[in-house]
Amino acid sequence: MAIVVTFDLENTPAAQELYDTTIDRVTEGRGFASPADLPVPGLLAHIAGPVGDRWRVTDVWESPESFETFAKILGPLLADLGHGDLEPDVSAPHNLVLR
Repeated sequence: MAIVVTFDLENTPAAQELYDTTIDRVTEGRGFASPADLPVPGLLAHIAGPVGDRWRVTDVWESPESFETFAKILGPLLADLGHGDLEPDVSAPHNLVLR
C-alpha cells in the first residue's frame, strides 16, 4: 500500500536551504533527479517547493516500510541539522495514478 509523506515548513530562505542541504547530504552530493538517486528503494514520486506561505516536500512511497527505511537515514540527518523535531504528515492516498 502506497503512502504519502508531507513535510511542511514556513516558506523562508532557510527552509529551501534546509531542503537543499538535506538532499545534498542524503545523496552524498550526487544530486537528485531520479528516485534511484536515493540510498534506499521505494520512492515513487517527489515534489518540493513553495506553496503559499509554506515550503512543502511531498513524497509518495510504495509502502510504509520503504519510508521507514528512508526515515532511518533522514531522521538523524535532520537532527544533525537542528531539525530533529520535524514530523511528517503520513497518509494513505484515496487514489494514486502514476505514469
